[in-house]
Amino acid sequence: MTAKSEKIPRRHLSGVFLLNKPLGLSSNAALQKVRWLFRAQKAGHTGALDPLATGLLPICLGEATKFSHYLLDSTKRYQTVVKLGETTSTGDVEGEILKRRNVPALTRQSIEQVLDQFRGDIQQIPPMYSALKRDGRPLYELARQGIEIERAARPVTIYELKLIDFDAESLTLDVTCSKGTYIRVLGEDIGEALGCGGHLTHLHRIQTGHFQLIPEYSIEYLEQLNETQRDMLLLPAYAPVEYLPKVQIPEGRHKYFCNGQESNIEHPPAPEVLVFDQDHCLGLAEITDKKRLVPKRLLNL
Repeated sequence: MTAKSEKIPRRHLSGVFLLNKPLGLSSNAALQKVRWLFRAQKAGHTGALDPLATGLLPICLGEATKFSHYLLDSTKRYQTVVKLGETTSTGDVEGEILKRRNVPALTRQSIEQVLDQFRGDIQQIPPMYSALKRDGRPLYELARQGIEIERAARPVTIYELKLIDFDAESLTLDVTCSKGTYIRVLGEDIGEALGCGGHLTHLHRIQTGHFQLIPEYSIEYLEQLNETQRDMLLLPAYAPVEYLPKVQIPEGRHKYFCNGQESNIEHPPAPEVLVFDQDHCLGLAEITDKKRLVPKRLLNL
C-alpha cells in the first residue's frame, strides 16, 4: 500500500499573471496549472480562449478575482489566419469540412473592400459551437448531437480590422474588437463576403484591455522558476483597474473604510476610484456628489 502524497499547502496570494496560453490546452486547464504553480488558494481567468487559440490569458489570483469581470468586458486584440475556400462545422480547423469552393483571384483592393463591410458596429450570429446556453444547456452540447437551433444576431464592434498579409488561399488579419465578438464567425462571414467561405486556422490573442501579451510568460517558463521568482512576475491585485483614478484614504479613516463605512473626502465626484493608504490598495469606492467616499469592493491583502 503506497502512502498518500502530501497535499500541497495553498497560499493566500493575490496578483495577476499574464499567461501566454499554449495551443491545445483549454483555458480552465491552463488556469489550474498556473494556480498549482503559484500554490494560490483562489484563481480565475478573464475570458476563455478555445484550445485552438493561443496568447494572452490574464490569470487573476486571490483578491485580483474581484476585478476579473472588468477584463471580461474589455476590448480584445487578435491576430488570426482565415483559410479561404473551405467551411467547417466549427468555423475553425478542428471541425469537419462541410463545403469546398473556388477562391476568386484576390487583390489587396478587393479584400479591403470586403473588410470595410466588417469595420465598426456589426451584427453577428453566435456559433452553435459556443458556451452560450439555451434552456440551461450549452449550445456546443446540442451541436455535438447534430442539433442546430435559431440564434438571434447580436451587436458587436470591430474597432480595427487590418490586413497583414494574404495569398491565393488565406488572409492574415489583425482584429481589435469589443467583448462578445466571435473571431471564428468574423472569419466565416468574411469568407462568405468574398464568395468562397472560410474558416480559422490560427488565432492568437495579443491584448486584453490595457494588458499586452508578454510572449515569454509561458507555463514552461513558470516551471523553470522558483517560487520567489514566480511571485515577482505578478502584477498587483488591482492591476485590472489600475487605470482608475487613485485617492488617498482620509487621515484616520483606514479602519472605517475596511469595515465598509463611508467617509468625507475632499475630491471631485467619481463613479469609481481606487483607494490607497500610502502605497497599499484598500479597494474600490465611489465618491458621491456630497463628497462621500463609499466603499464598493474591499481588498483583503
